[in-house]
Amino acid sequence: MTQREIMLVLLGLAFGMFLASLDQTVVSTAMRTIADDLQGLSQQAWVTTSYLIVSTVVTPIAGKLSDIYGRRPIYIISIGIFLLGSLLSGLATSMIELAAFRAVQGLGAGGLMSLAFTIIADIIAPRERARYQGLFIAVFGASSVLGPLIGGFFAGSADIVGITGWRWVFLLNLPVGAIALFMVWRFLHVPQFKQNHKIDWLGVVTVIAAVTPLLLVAENGREWGWMSANAMLCYSIGVAGIVGFIAAEKKMGEAALIPLTLFKSVTFSQFTVLGVLVGFSMFGAMMTIPLFLQLVVGSTPTESGIQMLP
Repeated sequence: MTQREIMLVLLGLAFGMFLASLDQTVVSTAMRTIADDLQGLSQQAWVTTSYLIVSTVVTPIAGKLSDIYGRRPIYIISIGIFLLGSLLSGLATSMIELAAFRAVQGLGAGGLMSLAFTIIADIIAPRERARYQGLFIAVFGASSVLGPLIGGFFAGSADIVGITGWRWVFLLNLPVGAIALFMVWRFLHVPQFKQNHKIDWLGVVTVIAAVTPLLLVAENGREWGWMSANAMLCYSIGVAGIVGFIAAEKKMGEAALIPLTLFKSVTFSQFTVLGVLVGFSMFGAMMTIPLFLQLVVGSTPTESGIQMLP
């Protein structure tokens, strides 16, 4: 690859990273407007969590699939799935549909975020690699911060070219994503060395089985009662899922979704705990503060987006 081709591929990867990380937070300030339009405020948490859960689970799997089938085809498939999910989300007619289509988005986003760094390692010399990876981390951070502002702007618009404003939160991904898709398809050419990897499908199933019922009871606990039969069933399934996930990861060894041997490192364990705490605080604040600003303070979506800026 020439230097020009490398720079164009990096630009395409940056666009993909921007969109994938943007969609983690862009719905926060638009959620009230979306929920009012689709009549489903009680289901709003699923619109965010479906995207985050699926993208998190897919991230390590996408890396392994790229080792088997090559970086270019898996990245192209990932961005294609992401754009399909974006289109369907923009056309959703209910909160259930939107949550399902956001999960489709997450299916593609996991590949966009993980493969960007993998491809950088393939096409950039080791002495330059840290600089470019740092730039991509900056793209990730900037897009996460800009998400509420962009979401608030579109949600605060009644309609744009005849389409309801909040739908552009998702439809905006299409032209930007198409540019990223073209750049990677046209200019990314790296040798493919197939490696045989086991895919931890049991880990995928068990982690979803662990997280989904716990989210369900968190969403409906006040209505059901925290110790009701429905809640206790969700607790039981969630705990069984956690136990099953740990057993599956132990069985898979180094091929596990999350290899348990990593936790033997004190540094890794500390950073994992810190990451969980940061995730709790960041995403919790991102989803609840805009609703507070709009429902209690009386801010418009655009105003709440501005108020969410650091």
